[in-house]
Amino acid sequence: MSKRDYYEILGVSKGSSQQEIKKAYRKVALKYHPDRNPDDKAAEEKFKEAAEAYEILSSEEKRARYDRFGHNLGGHGPGGGGFTNAEDIFNQFGDIFGDFFGGGFGGATRSHGGRRGSNLRVRVKLTLEEISAGVNKKIKVKKLVAADGVEFTTCSTCRGSGQVRQVQSTFLGQMQTVSACPACGGTGKSIGRRPAGADENGLIRKDEVIEIDIPAGVEEGMQLSVRGKGNSAPMGGSPGDLIILIEEGPHEHLKRNGQNVIYPLNISFIDAALGTTVEVPTIGGKAKIKVPAGTQAGKIFRLRNKGLPAVNSYGKGDQLIFLNIWTPKTLTNSERKTLESLRDSENFQPQITSNEKSGFDKFKDFMGF
Repeated sequence: MSKRDYYEILGVSKGSSQQEIKKAYRKVALKYHPDRNPDDKAAEEKFKEAAEAYEILSSEEKRARYDRFGHNLGGHGPGGGGFTNAEDIFNQFGDIFGDFFGGGFGGATRSHGGRRGSNLRVRVKLTLEEISAGVNKKIKVKKLVAADGVEFTTCSTCRGSGQVRQVQSTFLGQMQTVSACPACGGTGKSIGRRPAGADENGLIRKDEVIEIDIPAGVEEGMQLSVRGKGNSAPMGGSPGDLIILIEEGPHEHLKRNGQNVIYPLNISFIDAALGTTVEVPTIGGKAKIKVPAGTQAGKIFRLRNKGLPAVNSYGKGDQLIFLNIWTPKTLTNSERKTLESLRDSENFQPQITSNEKSGFDKFKDFMGF
């Protein structure tokens, strides 16, 4: 089966900048993220496909070879890192997700000696108010930790070095190679005393409450990585990370759109014609807006700095209030007579000037259609 074009996979053009490619990869990766698509093999393949595309296009050298020679990269071997599972991708590109929210979080860490504990993944659902201000959360996780009373001894195979050396005779002479000790996995240790209930690595599963500070402005699908808070490693190696996937809970009144929040305001035709003052909900409060007499449907009111902050930047978005004119579905006889008497009035006939946009046009302009 032939490979798809890398630019097509990420949904970018050949002239796209590195920042655009990075942003596109994050969008595709979050869409097919394993935590959002559990047990979905098709999504997992698309997740790996996107990582392969990003690995090539994020490198100026590899991208130039790909543009010229295609997937074979001009005899430099096939493109892509040959990712076998999602963990490979997290280890290589975990910082991509971290770049978008920064702070005290980052991508997956790599062990520089011995074995490393596995990562833990949890979902955290936040309200719009929590996203706006940032929040401290206490999360209870069940993780592997060293059992009380476990004792380690020096590995008899490598004598504590974590490495074994082999000498081979070749036509060039004797060659020495160094590799991780197969007996201890590079830790230099072995189990001396294993308490009851511990596994072969001296670990038990235990509940732990972890306190984290989630920065303001995070978005649905963002992945935060808390270093060293995952499962403990066998034989005292470096622990894994706690991966936190952000979910946004629905708000009763407001809808998020990037840094802005949107509120649809329904008023009667009479209020639109005569003018009125209306109280509207905001994030964590309320505000009053004045609707001038003669306001048309589709009018957009803007409350400055009443939106959400962006991670790692200053300022806030706005709250946008879209005005809808509500029409009653039924009328009493007296109401009908009153409106019938106004039907033919010249002042009640639509009078749209050439420079006046409809409500739909205003909405399209805002959304960038």
